[in-house]
Amino acid sequence: MKLQKETKTGQSERKRWYDDACGTAFALDLIGERWSILIIRELMFGPRRFGELRAGLPGISANILTQRLEGLEANRILVRRRLPPPASARVYELTEWGYESEPIVQMLGRWATRHPEHDPTLPLSAASIMMSFRTMIDAKRAGEMDARLGFRLGEDAFVAHVHGGQIDIQRGDPATAEAQVSGAATMLAAVVYGGEALADLEAQGLLTVDGDRALFERFVTLFVLPPKLAEPAG
Repeated sequence: MKLQKETKTGQSERKRWYDDACGTAFALDLIGERWSILIIRELMFGPRRFGELRAGLPGISANILTQRLEGLEANRILVRRRLPPPASARVYELTEWGYESEPIVQMLGRWATRHPEHDPTLPLSAASIMMSFRTMIDAKRAGEMDARLGFRLGEDAFVAHVHGGQIDIQRGDPATAEAQVSGAATMLAAVVYGGEALADLEAQGLLTVDGDRALFERFVTLFVLPPKLAEPAG
């Protein structure tokens, strides 16, 4: 893509990729650069420090992450703020408008997983697997289930509440939930989407389930990837 012009918004300078009034084109102006949408995904569950963002996106360099954060801030998608004492750390947080992009992130994920080359066994972050749960839950399978499950995935901790055929997820203490799962996000995905046997991963010490085991075993059946594209005719 060729950069065509530069405009100024307040004190920030923004480079435009497209001279096009289409809203889709402008959306790509705002979040179309590599890593931008993934940064938004990592922030969907609340504020994150710079180092936490890098941990969730191990392929990004510090320099590129800094550039993308500055661009997303200039475009009003996120803000920087400092946590109150005793933390006093600088964090990045989505604006209210930034949080409105979640359906876009979800739809892209659902759409792309239909491609035959999508590989659900590749590494993924804790925020990514939680976002997949919010995207791929099957309301009919969830039925009248009303339960809370806790997840400790590396340094990240979440509590998921399944109710009314949907799932709410927020960062929190897994100990407050009826079932608690500990391990790597990739191992959790292997059980939910890859068909790996829970008992095998537990035997290898790769995943641990405490509390209501039957609840977790039902939980992993609630998520369905969309059907793959058919092979081209001929």
